[in-house]
Amino acid sequence: MKKPFNFYTEQKSNLENEAASFKKKSVNLSVFRFAVFLTTCFLVYLTFGKYPDVFIIAFLGLVLFAFLVIKHVNLQRERAIINAKIKINKTELEVLNRNFHQLDSGKEFINTTHYYSNDIDLFGVGSFFQYINRTVTIDGKTYLSKILTENKTDAILEKQNTIKELSKKVTWRQHFSALASLVTTKNTSGFIVDWIHNYKTVLPKILGTLQFVFSVISLVLIGLVSLGFVSFSYLLIWFFIGLFITGRFLKKTNNLYTETNKIRETFKQYHILLNEIENEQFISKILKEKQAIINTANKKASLIFKEFSRFLDAFDQRNNVIIAVVGNGLFLTEIRTAVNVEKWISKYKHTVKKWFSVVAFFDAQNSLANFNFNHTSFVFPVLTSEKEIIKATNLGHPLLDATKRVDNNFNIHKEQFFIVTGANMAGKSTFLRTVSLSIVMANCGLPVCAESFQYSPIKLITSMRTTDSLTEDESYFYSELKRLKFIVDQIETKDYFIILDEILKGTNSKDKAIGSKKFVEKLTKSKSTGIIATHDVSLCELENEFTDIKNYYFDAEIVDDELHFDYTLKSGICKNMNASFLLKKMEIV
Repeated sequence: MKKPFNFYTEQKSNLENEAASFKKKSVNLSVFRFAVFLTTCFLVYLTFGKYPDVFIIAFLGLVLFAFLVIKHVNLQRERAIINAKIKINKTELEVLNRNFHQLDSGKEFINTTHYYSNDIDLFGVGSFFQYINRTVTIDGKTYLSKILTENKTDAILEKQNTIKELSKKVTWRQHFSALASLVTTKNTSGFIVDWIHNYKTVLPKILGTLQFVFSVISLVLIGLVSLGFVSFSYLLIWFFIGLFITGRFLKKTNNLYTETNKIRETFKQYHILLNEIENEQFISKILKEKQAIINTANKKASLIFKEFSRFLDAFDQRNNVIIAVVGNGLFLTEIRTAVNVEKWISKYKHTVKKWFSVVAFFDAQNSLANFNFNHTSFVFPVLTSEKEIIKATNLGHPLLDATKRVDNNFNIHKEQFFIVTGANMAGKSTFLRTVSLSIVMANCGLPVCAESFQYSPIKLITSMRTTDSLTEDESYFYSELKRLKFIVDQIETKDYFIILDEILKGTNSKDKAIGSKKFVEKLTKSKSTGIIATHDVSLCELENEFTDIKNYYFDAEIVDDELHFDYTLKSGICKNMNASFLLKKMEIV
């Protein structure tokens, strides 16, 4: 497999050549189509009044022109797909160059009360979500956010196999995304599923039969009038009867059209994506299970969605006055479409939800697979049942520049707690987010930014970024206490990896020291594991009282009147704090 940068560069170049070729074909086809039109008009002019020559020429010219129009439409679609793929490869090249802040940040998923997402910048500008998200459907985007926040430790090996398999299917993934990007949708599947599930049939069942019989009679009348057996007035009367019947149910069909028009684009998008999933071969367990969901019906899910999409497109023909008037007057077309829509809803209302979820799953998994493809140096966690929760070599944060990033070895056993001290800006918070994110990534089945990573699966809970709440009339200190209470309640029933940054920041130093020690003592009595970062070195005394508490620190040195950091985790207690130095250096004091 080529390196990601080389692959995307080559893909982009090849696709741009294809796009140029398609553009040339499109121009040539447009010129030829115009020539056919002019030639047909000229020949009709020459043969005007000569029967049946003029009709034959007009018919052949019209058929050829229609064929060229269809071919041009298909060509334009192919060009659109290629242009979408070019955009995809351009995006990947930009992201590899660390330019990703223009992508969707997922800010709507920010949740300050979540177990960890707000603390580790999972969503928002510059977030991990913004970095990995390549979803093209609204549901896929929501599904990806769910994967990152569900805090589950089950089936990690199966998740890894899913990501590994999809990672190799780069061409398929890009084609899937390109197809999805051609249709813009506004509604989530949840809205659509709820509407379909709660929809009550309003048209009488006999209307389907009535429409068929009415259409047959119309065809017979048209034939009889053409042969001269029946006066045209009979057909005209029948035409107005058809308009009267259509008008009788106009309010109901209008309401149905208004509602279905909101979901038409979604079905147009999803039937194409379902078809891509159905026709691909998968090996991993999870992918095969998801594929089986859309292949359980007598008819493929993609064909069922396409059928409904076709009904909704037919409904939209009511906006063409000529087609609407003639069609409704002679064939009750609007009633036929409304009946077909209601029949479809009645038949599939209980199964569409799971088909939508399959598309969302693949859309989200494609983002995870893309992340794996882009990071060939990252490693998949090796699951272990040993005493170590994490045993990592050269563990780093995936969003930091690899050429500047300082990685650390990290080894923590079950039920151990590390107390980490350090100077300001020495790397404590970055290290906490690095460990936190590695746990989240491991639980999602993703590779982590490390040289090696042994992992005993565990859920994560953090308290690193507490804020006050004016809307809820809460002080900073009370918000922090609520967070700590939340953590205590959670660890009563389940084991967690706990990461805390500066406990009880909202109170005075003496009270903070006493309260922090008591809280850490409580944590050590649970079966949880974790890291506690602090500036309070008195908390480090707990290492002497509890065998499962270890002290680590990040250091800072002043060399030639300049502050230097090595961002390396060391065993022991930090001796060099830098606040007073920085105050003087910046001429604050």
